[in-house]
Amino acid sequence: MILLAEYTLGDIRAQYWLDQESQQVGLELIPDGWQDRRRQKTQSLDPLVQLMIRGDGFPCGFANGHTLRGSTTPARFHYATQQVNDTKDGRSILTIMRTQDGQEIRHQLTHPADHYGLEMVTTYYNGSAQAVTLDMLTSFCLGGITPFIAGDAPQSMVVHRLRSKWSNEARLESIPVEDLQLEPSWSGYGAASERFGQVGSMPVRRFLPFVAVEDTLHHLLWGVQLGCPSSWQMEVYRRDDALCLSGGLADYDFGHWSKTIAPGELLTAPPAYLSVCCGDIDTLCSRLVSMQTLALQQMELPSRLPVVFNEFCTTWGNPSQQNIERILATLKGRDIDYFVIDSGWYADEAKGWEANMGDWEINQKLFPDGLGAVVRAIRDAGLQPGIWFEPEVCGMDAHAYQAIDHLLTRHGHPITVGKRRFWDMRQPWVADYLQTRVIGLLRQYGFAYVKIDYNDSIGVGCDGAESLGEGLRQNQLATRSFLENIRAQVPGIVVENCSSGGHRLEPSFLGICQLASFSDAHEVREIPIVAANLHRVMLPRQSLIWAVLRKEDLPRRLVWSLCATFLGVMCLSGDVYDLGAAQWAIVDEAIRFYRRVSHMIQHGTTKRHGKKVASYRHPSGWQVVERTAAIGNDKLIVAHVFDETAHEIQLEVGGNYRISSCFAENACAARIEAGILTLTLADGACALHLCAQ
Repeated sequence: MILLAEYTLGDIRAQYWLDQESQQVGLELIPDGWQDRRRQKTQSLDPLVQLMIRGDGFPCGFANGHTLRGSTTPARFHYATQQVNDTKDGRSILTIMRTQDGQEIRHQLTHPADHYGLEMVTTYYNGSAQAVTLDMLTSFCLGGITPFIAGDAPQSMVVHRLRSKWSNEARLESIPVEDLQLEPSWSGYGAASERFGQVGSMPVRRFLPFVAVEDTLHHLLWGVQLGCPSSWQMEVYRRDDALCLSGGLADYDFGHWSKTIAPGELLTAPPAYLSVCCGDIDTLCSRLVSMQTLALQQMELPSRLPVVFNEFCTTWGNPSQQNIERILATLKGRDIDYFVIDSGWYADEAKGWEANMGDWEINQKLFPDGLGAVVRAIRDAGLQPGIWFEPEVCGMDAHAYQAIDHLLTRHGHPITVGKRRFWDMRQPWVADYLQTRVIGLLRQYGFAYVKIDYNDSIGVGCDGAESLGEGLRQNQLATRSFLENIRAQVPGIVVENCSSGGHRLEPSFLGICQLASFSDAHEVREIPIVAANLHRVMLPRQSLIWAVLRKEDLPRRLVWSLCATFLGVMCLSGDVYDLGAAQWAIVDEAIRFYRRVSHMIQHGTTKRHGKKVASYRHPSGWQVVERTAAIGNDKLIVAHVFDETAHEIQLEVGGNYRISSCFAENACAARIEAGILTLTLADGACALHLCAQ
């Protein structure tokens, strides 16, 4: 291999390597300044893109059936050209590889100015005279990990991934390479692959689309986050001394995806976001998450970090005019921005609300003076009105459930999951229907906020395309277009991305919604654990964290819940009209504290302290999240202790800090001496605002 080209992209060095015999190109990323620290390794070039054209040879080395990586297809694509484009917004590098019959791979690596990550976009173009069926196309490939330890780097590499399930999102899993059986064989023959991902229309399910590899000797990390609203996969792959990472759409073997590309057509894979750095997993994740600010810059955002009230845990699906007016009498005059009417406003009088989604007809009994009267009451109380929809589904009690011609099918039968079926979002008829029933209602009543929910998965895919996986991909892209259309047609509206809480917390959905529900963990001890987890994959200023207030709550319980909201965007619910004056005093003080520290939630970096919590349902020990402002030296400290043992927590905060304000149950048992913050706490929570003196 020879070095084809290298580029400095911020503090990252991108090195393109060329195999002179095969004319294939590969990419390695290293920290800038580490170019001369490479060690001797036996490794072959890992192609810039992995793809599989139907009819080509499958991978050998006992790999067929475990991976489509290493098929004969990449060898058909030879280096053609590389172009560099520099603008005030950053630098992009376009590498083109071409086959003899005119097929092309267009690989674009972009470094946005003033960011610490890279975006990678891969496009296949069929310039041949024949249709081509792809069974695999990666979004990214990254080879040569790690170049700084000789040989196969024994006992020095760890793979990090984030497991996820309902109400238990983004749990970090760190596994030595050896435990994944990713050591090379004694003879160098055979290929090893750890392929993982998600299949279905909930892209954050089982895992988040994220992977990282750490060189533990040098504290170097390589990481990737994928922006994919449908089935996806990641692979950690090895056949010699170097690890390789790749990922993208779930391939035919993993997600039943294939796509036929006609002559003159192209297909672009989902974008990938990459970084490499010295530090720890939080350092790496902060760099990746910062890339999500690019999408937010294209949106109209609330004028300040909002406080949201959602009545679901107050009325439990019975948001009547009477209930709402009772709640508003309590909220009026308080520093709350939005009032969201959650599910149930469309309920059938006989069958209820849980399976009546899809017709979206206002229940006149719940709203005897009409929905408009309630919206006016919300505005008169000084709040902005919001409403809940689950637009992609039809419940079994709705007339829409029987609209078979417009629903997703698999093998000719409607996809039925529990009490739900799913609109075919690709159909113009469905687009027109939702335009009237959803967007039309939002515009008619002047809603300023909409919560978009989605509460089950269609699974491997649907009819209507070359493969079930391609049907799924098309449907999910149509869903994203619908959500973007809401913002286009209702200027200024805030869109909340919810999918039974956190099932869509990935860049492609986060990039079109201003806020996102962090989880469905509403009233449980593990809320701060999950909320802190999500700092690794999304911007805290998008993470809507619930504090459900109950009339029986003692001060310690209220402070616990409210402190968790400082890890993102505050969302209140619960028995608000039954709280006493002393309880409301705690809530009001929490809101004031939240306003003081909002600039750190919006713009900053996160560091997490404390041992990893073993059981989320029965946590023990303590957790501290340290959030440092992007501008200035302010710090936000949010501490939770999970057991009754009094813990003396010490953190090195550095600098010359003082405690500017504290939100706690009692007088704050904290002090700073010689740059060390000492905090004493038992079975409770507190939050501190630190200012540089």
